[in-house]
Amino acid sequence: MKQFSHISTLIFDLGGVIINLDMSLCIQNFKNIGVDDVEQYLSNFGQKEFFLQFEKGQIGTSEFRDEIRKLSRRTLSDKEIDDAWCSFLCDIPVEKLELLLKLRKKYRLLVLSNTNPLHIETSAAAEFAKMGKDKTIHDFFDKCYFSYEMGMVKPDVEIFEALLKDAGVKPEQCLFLDDGVKNINTASSLGIQTYLVGEKENLDFLLNID
Repeated sequence: MKQFSHISTLIFDLGGVIINLDMSLCIQNFKNIGVDDVEQYLSNFGQKEFFLQFEKGQIGTSEFRDEIRKLSRRTLSDKEIDDAWCSFLCDIPVEKLELLLKLRKKYRLLVLSNTNPLHIETSAAAEFAKMGKDKTIHDFFDKCYFSYEMGMVKPDVEIFEALLKDAGVKPEQCLFLDDGVKNINTASSLGIQTYLVGEKENLDFLLNID
């Protein structure tokens, strides 16, 4: 286990760190609604073309759906598109939600995520509400930095710099947790302490760092 010191702020990626992902299920669900070549746009660690534009906030949800319709062999409803896309995000284990609440008593907790409105407002919202119908992501984190709101994506250095400036925190006082090596490398280059998260790792060790 890596040693960390003088940590005041924990910065979490969402997908693959907090929320379990299933890219293969998402791809299959798109194929089921007639989007046969969706794999050329999607991967676990980055999206391309209009998927990337959606995560950068360059197009909105309606435009995203229209782009999906152009690729499909069928006439699709909004719900069919939303269901296929949101199946990428699976569940957040209750134990991980409980861990976040404990960690927030000791650290400032931030999110830095490449994401989009559908995933945040649908899949993620439902998972955070498992701890109570009135619970939202903001009950677990002090602030969320979403790519579609910032107009930037990881692993570009500018999104990390923007977070550090807005949060008013020194990089060496932050621990950044992500499942993408490129994202970890960018954060490390700025002096941020980092941890590469394994698939479905429970992260309980965070309760015992300095």
